[in-house]
Amino acid sequence: MANLSYCAGADERIERLLALYERRAGDRVCAVMQLPPGQAQREFSEAHEAGYCEYPDPEERIGYWDTLFAERRAILDDSIPAAYLSEMDQGLYGGLVGGEVRLLCDPGSGWISSMVPPLIRDWGEFDRLEISFDNRWGRRYQRQLEVFRQGARGKFAVSHFILIDSLNFVYELFGAGRTYEEMIDNPQQVRRAIDFAFELNSSVQDYFFAQIPLYQGGTCSTFAQWLPGRVVSESLDPFHMTSVDTFEEWGRAPAESIMARYDGGIIHLHGNGRHLLEAASTLKGLKAIYLGDDIGFPPAFQALPELRRRAGDVPLSAGVNYADFTAALDAHRLTGGVLYLVNGVPDIATANRVMERVREYRCD
Repeated sequence: MANLSYCAGADERIERLLALYERRAGDRVCAVMQLPPGQAQREFSEAHEAGYCEYPDPEERIGYWDTLFAERRAILDDSIPAAYLSEMDQGLYGGLVGGEVRLLCDPGSGWISSMVPPLIRDWGEFDRLEISFDNRWGRRYQRQLEVFRQGARGKFAVSHFILIDSLNFVYELFGAGRTYEEMIDNPQQVRRAIDFAFELNSSVQDYFFAQIPLYQGGTCSTFAQWLPGRVVSESLDPFHMTSVDTFEEWGRAPAESIMARYDGGIIHLHGNGRHLLEAASTLKGLKAIYLGDDIGFPPAFQALPELRRRAGDVPLSAGVNYADFTAALDAHRLTGGVLYLVNGVPDIATANRVMERVREYRCD
């Protein structure tokens, strides 16, 4: 893929991100400067109501991303602009096996996401599930990828999107609560479903990588910006509410299997999943961990030195507000080997001044 017009200085950005994800930047930091909502988000918020909605026109959606990234084109940070297929999200996987996909609009973020209600009532219905790229959601996925590929060409990239494999897919079969019951009552059936989910997710991701070219030999990512090779975005969410032992018994093998199929994977941990950090950090093929912030849990930024110790040398990504980030930058107490997603940066000029210091920063 040629240089992107909305990504000035891409070679330097890729060089810094490559050092981070090859674990050669433990004494350095990377940063993405996030400004207050601009024209794209204001227009989306004015035109859309919160709540359930219809599947949008992909041409409208790529137009949103185009405006969003055009507004950011003068920011010289460590971001790689990449549109996310939020409409596919979780619902695509259930949709490909005939599920009823429901879409939800969030005007504040500019995202339209998708999910499905439980696909089956009992295991007797499981064997009737068939993967089809020729049904409504299969055709939508193929068309949206084509629209995004064409609409982004030469300007910005297209991000990989979340996997719904392992217990995530069993959630789609029965719902969350019953999934844990089935692990106890019908463990062999659950393992059959996990095997089915591997094939389903592989078919989705294989098609993505066949249609979306790598950018400078790597995968673009909203969580991680850019990673070398074909890298997938794995979810450990069902294990956030289980013990580490349960993750080891049920979660490690599926995560490592899907990462091994490609060139590795990234994961995200919510606030209620931080007890998994040591175990998750040892996943074979793991490239990075995004640490999410959630209501009821301390922000990851506040605990980064401890989280870094627990994660070893695995690259981390975490959000932080502008005031806290610059205070830590001034005091020379930023944790190394981290991609900081800095929220509330006042303007582009401020972002670029801060980034000059970020690029020079070295941990003691």
